[in-house]
Amino acid sequence: MEYISETLSNLLGQTAFANLTIGNLAMVAVACFFLYLAIAKEYEPLLLLPISFGMLLVNIYPPIMQEGGLLNYFFKLDEWTILPSLIFMGVGALTDFGPLIANPKSFLLGAAAQFGVFAAYLFAMLMGFSSESAAAIGIIGGADGPTSIYLAMKLGQADIMGPIAVAAYSYMALVPIIQPPIMKALTTKEERSIKMDQLRPVSKKERILFPIVVTIVVCSILPSTAPLIGMLMLGNLFRESGVVRQLQETASNALMYIVVIFLGTSVGATASAEAFLKLTTLKIIGLGLVAFAFGTAAGVIFGKIMCRLTHGKINPLIGAAGVSAVPMAARVAQKVGAEEDPTNFLLMHAMGPNVAGVIGTAVAAGLFMAVFGV
Repeated sequence: MEYISETLSNLLGQTAFANLTIGNLAMVAVACFFLYLAIAKEYEPLLLLPISFGMLLVNIYPPIMQEGGLLNYFFKLDEWTILPSLIFMGVGALTDFGPLIANPKSFLLGAAAQFGVFAAYLFAMLMGFSSESAAAIGIIGGADGPTSIYLAMKLGQADIMGPIAVAAYSYMALVPIIQPPIMKALTTKEERSIKMDQLRPVSKKERILFPIVVTIVVCSILPSTAPLIGMLMLGNLFRESGVVRQLQETASNALMYIVVIFLGTSVGATASAEAFLKLTTLKIIGLGLVAFAFGTAAGVIFGKIMCRLTHGKINPLIGAAGVSAVPMAARVAQKVGAEEDPTNFLLMHAMGPNVAGVIGTAVAAGLFMAVFGV
């Protein structure tokens, strides 16, 4: 009997139940809520499902993220900024830059949406964060998870990278919830109903030259952006050149999805109770929301200004797509516009600022790295 009781006692001691804390249970509940949003509500499931499952795993079995643990090896690829760069290549291979080329004014809307990045940077400084930490937190305003991870690691902010990454990806997934109230509050029914002229056709030559020219210009001015901008434009050149279809398909499908699995689960696994349930984490999540809201508002407000300057030819809603959550932010602009007029098609117009936002957020990260001498 003593042998049996000792065996049962040892077995019980090896279960997760013997080591779970109240914090772990709280994070398990959060992970299950995110899983619900990903599966039942389909809020960016490709991102939210692996993130929430990684969160679930690390709070049941913390060693999975410690030295020698499976997800720790995945996380090393984040630390080395390999996965964020590969994600950018996949995004480039998937994305049509035609709307941006056809309407270069979209660059201004993408730039305006970066106001949220710098607003959050200032707020973070006021709340006592170091300048490097504030910059890493501010980039959440671009709603760009890979760039958030990249900048946090480059600025040596690995200790807060987990909350930053989780906040960035969570807000990317929650774009359909966060953006519409802001967009509706800042626009009138008449503005939301504006129909824009059809975009001009973009030639194959323009499509091929665009990624080459952007790479030369941006990477010459801000060389530190080369891993992100370079991979984004390389993926797009795969797409537009028409001579490497196999590479384009691999970058946009198989490789992209493999990277999403590694990146998502490892980012989620940084949200252990010990690392996540802190006042600093709550501040970062709050500042991330402020950054995203300010970015959305700034894009819409600048869209209203452009609407006035063009005598009603630009629908201000497309300004909200200036955050770089591709293509979800553009879809939200389409959805909000269609609620006022079902015959209004804004998606392709919104893709211009959306793509500009991806470039703009990478440029904002490059500016921070230049300022801090990275």
